[in-house]
Amino acid sequence: QVQLVESGGGLVQPGGSLRLSCVVSGGLFPINAMGWYRQAPGKQRELVASITTIGGRTNYADSVKGRFTISRDTFKTASLQMNSLKPEDTAVYYCNAVIAGGNYWGRGTQVTVSS
Repeated sequence: QVQLVESGGGLVQPGGSLRLSCVVSGGLFPINAMGWYRQAPGKQRELVASITTIGGRTNYADSVKGRFTISRDTFKTASLQMNSLKPEDTAVYYCNAVIAGGNYWGRGTQVTVSS
């Protein structure tokens, strides 16, 4: 059974940094791509960043370009380095993995940007 576990969320002041990590375990491989999504209260879940396994192609939401960086640290892990955080980045962040054509999700980690 595929499981995704996120870590690294928390409370940070505006302008600060956080690093989110995601580990995939169990289930089917290969992992075709991994990504991070976020959902703020009252809003739809949106893509933050994604990265493919083959070629390492990345894709970022316009709102985070130049501030966030996604990386694949190992075959089963992905990280999201978030710099220059803004209050509007406050949301629950979810890790996503595309495995054999299926979408798998973690339970999410809260990121709160507030002074």
